[in-house]
Amino acid sequence: MIRLVLVRHAKSDWGDPDLDDHDRPLNARGLRDAPVMARRLADTGFRPDVIVSSTAVRARTTAEAFGAELGTAVDLEPILYGAPPRTLLAVAAATRARSVVLVAHDPGMSTLAGDLSGDGVSRMPTCAVATFTWTDAQWDTVDALAPDDWTFDAPGLA
Repeated sequence: MIRLVLVRHAKSDWGDPDLDDHDRPLNARGLRDAPVMARRLADTGFRPDVIVSSTAVRARTTAEAFGAELGTAVDLEPILYGAPPRTLLAVAAATRARSVVLVAHDPGMSTLAGDLSGDGVSRMPTCAVATFTWTDAQWDTVDALAPDDWTFDAPGLA
């Protein structure tokens, strides 16, 4: 079985217009939402083999909240910053893990979630969590097969 969890980073702070995009931190809402969404994922009993995050401050901070709640270390991958869907899948596949959490950015996350869900997920708002499961797949076939199951959660849905 392969399980891929897509997490769009939590809400970032736009208060300093001179700050480089890569260095933007989470705002108060993002700092509140990340541990809440991590707890909701943990409450499903899911424990990933690996969490891979963009190196951007807002993504890394979100990933650290998930890592703390799920008991999993966070690996940083610079290529996830602004990555398109194919790159997101390639990074997950390269882990060779059975269960992977990717923490990254839009528009790649929304596009990939939409593609994998057959357009059931139209948009990944900040700190949204989309989980996709394939029971009889390998990473090299995941992009060619519809998942056997998928779920979607976002702040404000519970």
